[in-house]
Amino acid sequence: MKRLFVLAATTAILAAQQPPPADPEQQALRDALGEAGTSKIDFLRAIEKHLAKYPQTTQRSDLERAALSSAIEIRDARRIVTYGERVLARDMNNVEALERVSRYLLVDDNKEAAKKALDYARHLETMIRSQPKPEAGAQGAARATEEISILLSKSFLYQSRAQGNLGSLVDAEALARKSYDTFPSAEAAREIARWLERQGKAEEAVAYLAEAFTIPDPNVDDSDRQRDRKRMGEWYRKAKNSEAGLGDVVLSAYDRSSARIESYRAALRTLDPNAGRTDFMDFTVTGLGGDRLHLATLKGKVIVLDFWATWCGPCRAQQPLYEQVKERFKNNPNVVFLNINTDQNRAIVKPFLDTQKWNKTVYFEDGLAQLLRVSSIPMTLVVNRRGEIASRMNGYIADRFVDMLSERIGESLKEN
Repeated sequence: MKRLFVLAATTAILAAQQPPPADPEQQALRDALGEAGTSKIDFLRAIEKHLAKYPQTTQRSDLERAALSSAIEIRDARRIVTYGERVLARDMNNVEALERVSRYLLVDDNKEAAKKALDYARHLETMIRSQPKPEAGAQGAARATEEISILLSKSFLYQSRAQGNLGSLVDAEALARKSYDTFPSAEAAREIARWLERQGKAEEAVAYLAEAFTIPDPNVDDSDRQRDRKRMGEWYRKAKNSEAGLGDVVLSAYDRSSARIESYRAALRTLDPNAGRTDFMDFTVTGLGGDRLHLATLKGKVIVLDFWATWCGPCRAQQPLYEQVKERFKNNPNVVFLNINTDQNRAIVKPFLDTQKWNKTVYFEDGLAQLLRVSSIPMTLVVNRRGEIASRMNGYIADRFVDMLSERIGESLKEN
């Protein structure tokens, strides 16, 4: 489900970190890509020139996948459709190509393009529905479920847009509602409003446009909101002959969209209690035996978070120093030490602890590392009594670590 940020061609081709290839085509391609540097548009143009010069190249499929990735990054609608359809001609199950081609075929009201988009979007729906559903409690279950929901919602959205462009307004409205029910996005709410208004239901359309206006969506910029606001006024005046009462409609829409989003997040939290959490003190971390610790229960204490992994040599070297710090505060009930493991394969952690004879309680990071931007390990964070990060120690200085960490814990204990 991940985006294809891969430039597949370069991997195969620039494996020529060895002597230059004897093949003139390979040499020409390597030179062209080298000249393009990191510019996506120049990279794309280099591929296009190469395909035009060598139409029978054996690397066409790799190059066209790379061209699609570059076109997606620069948001070139024409090229996304061109190379996306070529990729799909070889691999109809390429989810990213299906999603992008469906979207960009619908940038205007062309009926032939809408028919193709409808077919692609339906196949995208089939592909997404065939994905196994993540099990509750499984690592990354909520994130995987949300990715599936977003893509399934998009498949309905594109089907809606295609049906509307083909004149089937009732079908378009129904599919837009399915999109919104699957994932509550501003785009889906806006799509419902669009087809309601086309059916002459201006007042009902305003209610959904107001929901789109109130949904916090990182993909919606100020110009989108300004357009929404302008259309709300136009459609509301069309239905009511004035804008009196429009503010109440927006407030009601805010309440509805907020409740819808919270309901969606609550469903995700049945899979992962941390889904949608933005405050690390609201996180719940899982222990080796499946026990759970809600960090909020530790508020009022100084918390020391030690992020490590079994494969990390420096983490092993730091371990005895960390234990020395714990020994200094063992009689202080206001200091809590949490060992946070970041291994992707959780099954290897307990055998590692047994082998190393580390007698410590370990919790898995459960998304905490990403939220706290733990980009390297070992990393030690000190959380003060107010639940704020008071200190961040990247790595360690062997002869100073014990005193440095002890001092920072002591400083946090003194704070109110």
